[in-house]
Amino acid sequence: MPRARPPALPRAVVALLAVLLVAACGGPQPTGEPVPDGDLAIAMQFAPRSGYALDTDDAFVLTQLGATETLVAAGPDGQPVPRLATAWTQADPQTWRFELRPGVTFHDGTPLTGEAVAAALNWVAGVTAPPRAVRGVGLVAEAESDATVLVRTSAPDPILPLRLTSPNTAILAPSAYRGDGPPAVLGTGTGPMRLTATDPAAASLERFDGYWGGRPRLATVRAEYVPDPAARALAFRAGDVDIAQGLPEPAVLELSATDGVEVQTVAAPRTVTLFLNQSAAPFADVRVRRAVQLAVDRTALAEQALAGAALPASELFGPAVPWGADTPPPPPDPAAATALLAEAGYGPANPLTVRLWTYPNRPELPVLATAVQAMLTEVGIEAEIQVGEYATQEPEVLAGRYDMFLLSRSHLTDVPDAAGVLTSDYTCDGSFNLDRYCAPAFDALVAGLSGVTDPAARQEVFARAAQQLVADAVGVHLVHSQDSAAARGVVGFTADPTGKALVTAELATTG
Repeated sequence: MPRARPPALPRAVVALLAVLLVAACGGPQPTGEPVPDGDLAIAMQFAPRSGYALDTDDAFVLTQLGATETLVAAGPDGQPVPRLATAWTQADPQTWRFELRPGVTFHDGTPLTGEAVAAALNWVAGVTAPPRAVRGVGLVAEAESDATVLVRTSAPDPILPLRLTSPNTAILAPSAYRGDGPPAVLGTGTGPMRLTATDPAAASLERFDGYWGGRPRLATVRAEYVPDPAARALAFRAGDVDIAQGLPEPAVLELSATDGVEVQTVAAPRTVTLFLNQSAAPFADVRVRRAVQLAVDRTALAEQALAGAALPASELFGPAVPWGADTPPPPPDPAAATALLAEAGYGPANPLTVRLWTYPNRPELPVLATAVQAMLTEVGIEAEIQVGEYATQEPEVLAGRYDMFLLSRSHLTDVPDAAGVLTSDYTCDGSFNLDRYCAPAFDALVAGLSGVTDPAARQEVFARAAQQLVADAVGVHLVHSQDSAAARGVVGFTADPTGKALVTAELATTG
């Protein structure tokens, strides 16, 4: 029986999209000299959901805006490089010593000291639900002097400096921690821009002349939170903003051919996954999960539904990282999928209907949801698509009150080491275990990373873990993403695939 495939786009359309996508990766460069004291406007993809609370994903918004900084940054190779700390050494198996950068001043005028750093780190490690980067490591910080901090963990931690690259570990002034609520982020960071005002739809920042990295080139930044990708593109076309993140594919194609517009498309360590709730029927049955795996044509999703703007995924990580697989996914097999569903008791006499949730902030997700829906229909699964706000969906998904969830997830966002995402997303007690997957053998494999210091050996474990997820039919990894952003009239802009950096001291407008 021949394999059924989703309807293909007309060849002429596919060819045109492919040509234009190539152009999008290196669009026209903006011209003109930097304007001193320029004002920048940005249409941002994600809005803060928790009042800029540093222990939530809102911390990533703060670092993108250039308002906060961490002790350590991650270099292009994923290895730690200095930021607010200039050097670090391991004093003993459970203690690291960090030397602080001299001459750093917080936005409120107070100096960066060992006491300030220790207080900030102890606060984020001590909240009720610590961020993923520091959860479960027993982190305790102590000021050794004004210029050095000791950071201890309950067990030897070979990647502690990498943990401190997480935006959640940003260092705020002591004044931020007064009171019983979350730290106050207005005017308490160390970045090139000082946060001056916020509301649910926008944030305002001004240059911090005392920035340790030199006088920033921008005078002000206005960040507009625009969750709808079409609205972001419209704001950019209208000239209301100078930079727009997360553009939909039609806008990428159009803007890449527009004079004076630079479109940057970067490969991201990010995978779009179809999560399947294993804690309830029907996906508690591995046969149903395997049927979904066999029904989905991942190559068609990448090459047709997304017009080549993504790579088909055969496992979690993919070619963006050294340990990821670059092999193509297996072809779909609708006949085998239908047979597995019949074994599980589903068929014409007992049709299977499930809810497929996703959100619009990443423009590729609704497109993929529609294509997956068509593929599942071919094997007898009716998927009812619901596109809603992620902030509303997340609590339901985390509580296991869902069927299928299409999510774009960066596996190196918190820490540029895969142990974090493997622990939080796939271990029995993982805080972001959306699949509700629990396998003692997998937990043991990941737990063993605590004693592995050699990078190559760690990467071998990462690869083995990814293959076990495939073997256990833990969700379906669909495509590896690329991120696109457009800029006009700016210099010094570089799209960051990790979502940590955007506004820098070097960013400037050209008038």
